[in-house]
Amino acid sequence: MGSLGRCLARGLLRGQLGLSLGPPRPYGSAPPELREQTLVLVKPDAVQRRLVGDVIRRFERRGFKLVAMKLLQADRGLLDKHYQQLRQKPFYPALLSYMTSGPLVAMVWEGYNVVRSTRAMVGDTNSAQAAAGTIRGDFSMHVSRNVVHASDSVETALREIGFWFQRDELVAWESSDRDYTYGP
Repeated sequence: MGSLGRCLARGLLRGQLGLSLGPPRPYGSAPPELREQTLVLVKPDAVQRRLVGDVIRRFERRGFKLVAMKLLQADRGLLDKHYQQLRQKPFYPALLSYMTSGPLVAMVWEGYNVVRSTRAMVGDTNSAQAAAGTIRGDFSMHVSRNVVHASDSVETALREIGFWFQRDELVAWESSDRDYTYGP
């Protein structure tokens, strides 16, 4: 080990580098703002185009924590609950047809300001207006095939997560990189 390595090792042992070497904190000890959750659906067009990994990669790189995920074929009953505010819209039958056309991936992501950050990462619903660098800006071809759904508020996220997941399907786990992502 070189002198830099020895110096870093001594600093770690003395706790001088601001890193905690103690036991991991229990899950419930994270501040509530770090436990905010949101629902993200990778829609059938993205699954068919094999974009699931690209979507997941963006959330992981952002520092969010995946706490639930499943591949499923959504049925009309689930989609009617999820899209209840759109039932009277003229495009609703086409939306149902699209969302039941193939499998989708439902995920719950957790982290600081995850709802607002996810909406920024996803981009505008209309792919023609979605900024480059957003998921829709990079992958969506048309407003009716816009790759992902993301909850629009904390309240909506709680309701939507309840539609897609049972409470015991959400995995409470402590991320070992939390201090590096958010600070001690």
